Amino acid sequence: MPPSENNVINAATRLCAVFGSPVRHSASPAMQNAAFAALALNWRYVACEVDPKNLREAIAGAKAMNFAGINLTVPHKLLAVDMVDVLDASAKKWGAVNTILFSEQGATGFNTDADAIVTSLREDLKVELRGARVLLLGAGGAGRTAALKLAAENVAELFLVNRTPSKAEEIAGEIKRQFPGANVAVGYPREDMDLVLNATSLGLKPADPSPLDENLFSLKRARAVYDMIYRPAETALLAAAKQAGCRTANGLGMLLHQGAKAFEIWTGQAAPLDVMRRALVENIYGGPKS
Repeated sequence: MPPSENNVINAATRLCAVFGSPVRHSASPAMQNAAFAALALNWRYVACEVDPKNLREAIAGAKAMNFAGINLTVPHKLLAVDMVDVLDASAKKWGAVNTILFSEQGATGFNTDADAIVTSLREDLKVELRGARVLLLGAGGAGRTAALKLAAENVAELFLVNRTPSKAEEIAGEIKRQFPGANVAVGYPREDMDLVLNATSLGLKPADPSPLDENLFSLKRARAVYDMIYRPAETALLAAAKQAGCRTANGLGMLLHQGAKAFEIWTGQAAPLDVMRRALVENIYGGPKS
């Protein structure tokens, strides 16, 4: 059966991509290509392995080749802040870039992660952030964005844990400057937590250690656990959290909502959210989630 006109890649095809290292796990191509097809757009989205030392050249190359835009994942979100021509208000506010739009103005960096994580926490875990006590693991690009957004949502207490404590302390200082009334501390809490949020990449590989030191904080003291990782669908952290009786969710919802916003930035059209969700579920779970 010959391919339909909408499935043909030609000289008019617009390109988008996700840059990361690693990036083979990414479900973004499945989600975005399903959205393009649903709206009959002659666009394609690919995943590209980009070493951090080559990121600036990769962004410049995508711009030179007339890409419509790109997404950035681990470990590029902080690095890209200094590699775009213009920072959108969202990237300035949350201190990281995960989406770039190429236009006549050059490369404009956006952050679509902050709103996405809050939306996913409310939809998938029914967590009300105002007044919540939160333990956040990780101080990279995703961790920084999450920490600032949680402070903006008026959590009661925010505890930051990172392998390199100085990075967590840097974020705590930034929170105190932007949100003087925020109650933020570095290190594990002694009290129970409403939410434990993993913003590290630990869990992507089967041999990865847990991002949480249960000698310092037991999952039995957490009501809910959210892991930004979505592949594997259940990380060791989430499996342990389930066993401890916590409500759990992975990062599928965050990926969906940040991707939908990126789609709208690039195309100027409303994202087909249901189509994108179905494509993610099929790609990550191999079919409808039970």
